[in-house]
Amino acid sequence: MANFNKVLLMGNLTRDPELRYTPKGQAVAKLGLAVNRRYTTESGEAREETTFVDIDAWGKQAEVISQYCKKGRPLFVEGRLKLDQWDDKTTGQKRSALRVVLEGFQFIGTPTTEGAGAPSAGVARPPSRPAAPAPRAPEAPSGEAGGDAPPPEEDDVPF
Repeated sequence: MANFNKVLLMGNLTRDPELRYTPKGQAVAKLGLAVNRRYTTESGEAREETTFVDIDAWGKQAEVISQYCKKGRPLFVEGRLKLDQWDDKTTGQKRSALRVVLEGFQFIGTPTTEGAGAPSAGVARPPSRPAAPAPRAPEAPSGEAGGDAPPPEEDDVPF
């Protein structure tokens, strides 16, 4: 029998990620994601519904998300569904929760977007790559018109 368990979600964080470490030192972050759906009813009324999803991130991804993400930040998440089941200690009833285990993610927007949980000024960011200088056309020899000069060689572009 074939099986496939893949979840793709894009939404906004509902709270700051909670980073913790297991006794063996493995990082785990718990996050909440709000995913909005806009639709129109048969009568033409515009409606919106929000689905709240709990997500577990592990390892380096958990540390990166907790460092750069704050409540309200948009995030794209790829993962798999996992059903957690346990007995409630106070009532003795069986409980369950469907969660997403994060397998990959992408930041959406820019870190400086207002309301997107932008990192503070003290957060280290990767250095920006300087733009390559534009190639210059060769100068025309003295006494000649500059309009007939050949274009610069493609191999001269410093990439």
